[in-house]
Amino acid sequence: MPRPTQLSGSTSTENGAYHALLARHDAMRLRQQLLSPGGSSGAGESGGGARRPVAEVYDGAADQRVIMRHLELVAPFEELITHLYEVLFTRHPALRRLFPGEMAFQEAHLARAFWYLLEHLDRPEEITRTFTRLGRDHRKLGVRPAQYAAFEDALRAALRARAGERGGAHLEEAWLRMVRFGVTAMVQGADAALHEPPFWRATVTAHQLAGPDLAVLRVLPHETFPYEAGQYTDLESPLLPHTWRPYYLAGEPGAGGEVELHVRCTGPGGVSEALVHRTVVGDEVRLGPPKGNLTLGDGPAGDLRLVAWDTGWATMKALLQELDRRVRTSPGHGVRQVRLFLGTGNVSDLYDTEYLTGLERRRPWLSVVPVTGAPDGDVYGRLASAVTRSAAPSAGRVLLSGPPAMVRTVTAALAAAGVADEQVRHDLLPTGPEFRHGSPEPARAAGRPAYAHQPMPS
Repeated sequence: MPRPTQLSGSTSTENGAYHALLARHDAMRLRQQLLSPGGSSGAGESGGGARRPVAEVYDGAADQRVIMRHLELVAPFEELITHLYEVLFTRHPALRRLFPGEMAFQEAHLARAFWYLLEHLDRPEEITRTFTRLGRDHRKLGVRPAQYAAFEDALRAALRARAGERGGAHLEEAWLRMVRFGVTAMVQGADAALHEPPFWRATVTAHQLAGPDLAVLRVLPHETFPYEAGQYTDLESPLLPHTWRPYYLAGEPGAGGEVELHVRCTGPGGVSEALVHRTVVGDEVRLGPPKGNLTLGDGPAGDLRLVAWDTGWATMKALLQELDRRVRTSPGHGVRQVRLFLGTGNVSDLYDTEYLTGLERRRPWLSVVPVTGAPDGDVYGRLASAVTRSAAPSAGRVLLSGPPAMVRTVTAALAAAGVADEQVRHDLLPTGPEFRHGSPEPARAAGRPAYAHQPMPS
C-alpha cells in the first residue's frame, strides 16, 4: 500500500517527528486491537464492541448554523482546498507521495465531501454511516490517523487564511468539529475492516474494444473479491499511481472469480484512457473495497425500473444476471416486471446488444427500452420522459446508473411525477452550493438523498 517514505538527509525535524507520530499511532491501534474483546476490531460495523457511537454527543445542527451563516467568508471551496493542500504538502512533504500528480480531481472530491457534511450535520447518524464506509475504503490509500491530524492542522491554517479575523474562533472550531466528526467515523470504519485487505491485486485476463473509445475488461483478483451485483469499485492502474477512479462491476459475483468492467475513454491522460488504450492482457491493476447503493437486497425484487446511460449498463447487466439467477434457482424469487431503459447519445454507442437481446427473448419478465439521440439535443430529458411514462408513479423501485447530469435529470422528473424518495436509488454525490436570494445553501438533487462514494482527504 502507498505510505509516506522517509526523505533524504534534508528531511526537516518536523517531518521526522511526524513519522514518529505515525509509528506511535500504529502501536496504539495495535494495542487497542489486541485488548479489545475477542482480540480483534473486525467484529462489526462499528469497529469495536465497547465504543460509544460518535453520533451520540455531537450537536451537528448548531455547527451547521454557524458554518452556513458565515459561508461567504470561506467560499468558494476550491480556493479553500487549494490553500489547504499547499499547507499540508509544505509542512509534510512526504504526504505528497500519497496523492496523484494531478490534483484537480481530488480537490473536487474533497469539495463534495465538505458539502455532504454540511448538508447532513443535522443528521449526524447518516454521516456516521457514510463516513464509516468511507474509512473502510480509504485503507487502500494507506491513510492513517496521524495523517488525518495533519489534514486538520492544514484545514485550520486554510480557514484562517480565507476568513481572517472576520470569522472568529467560533467559525474555525465549528469547521474543525464537523471534519473531526467525519474523520472519527472514518477511523472507526478503518479499524473495523482490519480483517480484510485494503485493496485487491488483479490481473487483466481479457481486453476487448467494443468501439474506438470503449473497452470491456475482465480481471482476475489474486484473492477472493466478495461483492454484490450492483456494486462498484475504485480502480488504480500502475500507469497512474495513487489515482483511483470508480467503475461498476458487470460480471456475476462468483462466476469463476473474474470481474468485468466497462470503460469509456473520457479524455487523454486519465485512468480511462490508460485502461482503454494502454492496458493489455497480463497487466496488473488494483481494486478497492466494493461499495454502492444499487444492490437488490434479500427481499422480493418486485417491479423494477433500471435506468442506465452508456457504460452505466455495466451495473444493470450485473443486476439482470442476479435476477436471472434468482428466477432459475428460487421458486419464490419475487421478480415481477423489470423494465430496462438504456440511453446513449447515438445508436452506434450501443454495445453488448447480443447478450441483452438474448436475455430479453428468454425472460418474459424483462422488457428493454433503448433511448438514443434527441433532435433538440436534450438526450437526458428524452430518457427521463421515457422512464416516467413507463408505469404508474408508484410502481416499484427505480435504480439509476450513469453520468451525474443524467441522474439529476431523471430524479427530478421522477420527483415531479410523484415517485417517493425512498423508491429511487443511485450513487450520486451532492454537487455544491446554490445561491438563493443571496444566501448560500447546500444544493439537493430534486430533494433526493445524495450517496457519498468518493474519498475525503486522501
